[in-house]
Amino acid sequence: MPHRKTTAPDRTRRALVTGTAAILACSAFPRRSSAMQTASFNQAALDALRRSISARVDAGEIAGATWLIHHAGETHVDSTGTFGMNGAGAPMARDTIYRVASITKPVTAALAMMLVEDGVLTLDGPVDDLLPELANRQVLKRIAGPLDETVPANGPVTLRHLLTMTFGLGAIMVFPEAYPIQAAMREAGVAPSWVLPQMSSDAYMKKLGELPLAAHPGESFFYNNGLDVAGILIERATGERLGAVMKARLLEPLGMKDTDFFVPDDKQHRLPVQYGPDFANGGIRVIPFGPEQGIDFSRPPQMDSGAGGLVTTVDDYAAFCRMMLNGGALDGRRYLKAETVTEMTRDQLTQEQKQAPHAAMFMDDGGAGWGLGMSVGLKSTRPWLAQGSFGWNGGYGTTAYTDPKNGLVGIFLSQQMMTSPDAPKTYLDFWKGARAAVG
Repeated sequence: MPHRKTTAPDRTRRALVTGTAAILACSAFPRRSSAMQTASFNQAALDALRRSISARVDAGEIAGATWLIHHAGETHVDSTGTFGMNGAGAPMARDTIYRVASITKPVTAALAMMLVEDGVLTLDGPVDDLLPELANRQVLKRIAGPLDETVPANGPVTLRHLLTMTFGLGAIMVFPEAYPIQAAMREAGVAPSWVLPQMSSDAYMKKLGELPLAAHPGESFFYNNGLDVAGILIERATGERLGAVMKARLLEPLGMKDTDFFVPDDKQHRLPVQYGPDFANGGIRVIPFGPEQGIDFSRPPQMDSGAGGLVTTVDDYAAFCRMMLNGGALDGRRYLKAETVTEMTRDQLTQEQKQAPHAAMFMDDGGAGWGLGMSVGLKSTRPWLAQGSFGWNGGYGTTAYTDPKNGLVGIFLSQQMMTSPDAPKTYLDFWKGARAAVG
């Protein structure tokens, strides 16, 4: 598991910061809670939470944030800071639209499972017919070996493999880059990065299909790419763009009116600046990340990234989380069967898979496993985890988890890119405050 060390050589440190960030890839006085104070929340804890996040803004650690806590049928929303660093731009607000990165994954997984329930997809059948690029794969004899030293795959790729990210390709946690397969993925434009895939879905699959797998299907956990491929599988099964299917089946019925894979012109004034480390200068200072850095949500992308491409608001994302909290139903409409939600939110990995070098950093020191498209809590090694909780964190500065045992949904959205395997202090502040507010 990589760690940032101030004593490392500049080149190694720059590679670590770059690699980790790539993978882990809103009045002047914002209004307070949008919900009336009830017995569901501890007001002192809510006040302390706001002070802690505001202190991070004052210290220049983030430009601002918006957060939501839902508990016992009541919802608290708050925000602090501004769209730009050092008080620049509009204030963060309840309807601020955020790029949410990897908390896209649970939404894509839920959509895939809706299609499984419909009989359009199968969870454990081969995906070869729809994704012929993944048929009859070759697998590296050893992950560090040359690309032409391979053996035939021991079986076909399935949707379960994609959603558990065990289909054979993804983030290889070696920094600086050392393995031929890492260089090949980067050169093909399919390596996990803060920059989403810059090609069509078909081109992405062609590039992916030209590479050997790093492990046999179902054998090892490699973060990220499985959910992009799952999104493409949805497209090919339905004959529509991922965004169109997601809107029709999930987003519009749930009332998620500001959630999409880009921000239209009439809403762009609600999208704050994205910030991240200045990789060219060792990641020491924070700079804006825009089109020149490969982050542009102002127009439809070439490919709707099921792994990290959504923009949303706290209220929109809360609708999805509340549906999952309620076992697949919300406001009288059923989206998923309760047993499907149970299957999605159970740990699908073996102990050996969770402890493997390319997986361990995503398992929160043994407190988490991985379900279908999302992290699942096993024990409370992090404040967002509890036994049976589920959700994920996004590398652009977001965290969202649902805790059925305690009836809690927590969502924190910022635009400060993660730069380390360790959780940002803002995430820790939010989750400690959220738990105290409902404890």
